[in-house]
Amino acid sequence: MTRKFTLLLIFKAVLFSSIAIRAQEVFIKPASKLLTNFPFKQFSGGVILVTATVNDYPDSLNFIFDTGSGGISLDSTTCALLHIQTMPSDKTIRGIGGIRTVSFVNNAKLHLPGLTVDSLDFHVNDYDILSGVYGIRIDGIIGYSFLSRFIVRLNYDSLTMQVYSPGEFKYKKGGHILRPLFTSLPIQHVKFRDDRDLTARFYFDTGAGICFLLSQDYAEDSSVLAKKRKKPVITQAEGLGGKMQMKLTTVKEVKLGPYKFKNVPTYVFDDEYNVTSYPYLGGLIGNDLLRRFNVTLNYPAREIHIIPNAHYNDLFDYAYTGLGIYYVEGKVMVEDVIAGSPAEEAGFEVGDVIFAINNVFNSTISNYKNQLQTTGEKLKVIVMRKGLPIVIWLKPHSIL
Repeated sequence: MTRKFTLLLIFKAVLFSSIAIRAQEVFIKPASKLLTNFPFKQFSGGVILVTATVNDYPDSLNFIFDTGSGGISLDSTTCALLHIQTMPSDKTIRGIGGIRTVSFVNNAKLHLPGLTVDSLDFHVNDYDILSGVYGIRIDGIIGYSFLSRFIVRLNYDSLTMQVYSPGEFKYKKGGHILRPLFTSLPIQHVKFRDDRDLTARFYFDTGAGICFLLSQDYAEDSSVLAKKRKKPVITQAEGLGGKMQMKLTTVKEVKLGPYKFKNVPTYVFDDEYNVTSYPYLGGLIGNDLLRRFNVTLNYPAREIHIIPNAHYNDLFDYAYTGLGIYYVEGKVMVEDVIAGSPAEEAGFEVGDVIFAINNVFNSTISNYKNQLQTTGEKLKVIVMRKGLPIVIWLKPHSIL
């Protein structure tokens, strides 16, 4: 063996030894730990409801769990009922119904089952409309202020939420890791197709009980719906700040990571207050699509893991009635009847109280909404109008 070849071997040995030593010096984060595990409830559209208490007030409160919220909040009526002191501010929030100045409950504690989170600044807003939509008192919304501190796993099969400390986390086998842009809200690149293929940024929004939403400005500028053969229908939608009419149609395909969904119900929204931040964003992905995965929200690591669950192949809701029903003072009432809709053709009037659908009497608003998702058959609806029972036959149309 020559001296030159010997030196080369020594150099390689030192080189590879150096690489191996450096590889052993990678810093590893402490392992994440399970902090609590508790059940949640679901509304139509997949929206999540969790119960918790605030500060030393003993009343159990209902919160919507919402990745589309940039903070954490309490309902103004709830604050008044519990005599929770609020502090005025000059800060504003935007919703589909407008821009509002909000007050705050500062340095508060949120007590979830098995976990207390402190140093939270709740903004205060009016959620009466959400209480009417879901038929239960909505006392607040849990968003970024909570999510930014933990790893949260949502299991839609068992309807349970697990909360972990930040750290090294092992995801369930399979599935896919999304790496959204994180501001106070996660923003995900989504590919979708209708008249042509497009890619745009969308809010990842568990607080929206819909599948997919496009801002009207984006839809018009991108011409994604320009050549559609069928005309969108007009429907009623609700959100923070109020109600407004939107167009409802479908897009041929929406792709989230490697997962594709066909003929996805899609709202088109005239976003007067730029809630969807056009042109930076195209709209949002809602929880009627996201609930088809078990989801791990890992804000500290700036990633989201999704894995298909038992609801992955659930049929989408294509039914259209044009009927806006809300829970008001213990009754399920008709508050909106869209002109030219199946509801108007059937003879519904604003102020009707729904008493039964297909002989199911005095049910919850969620059950009534689920029954109204039936297409292809007439539904027997009994309403009370001016104190008298009236039978109305309603046949929901399909938007496909």
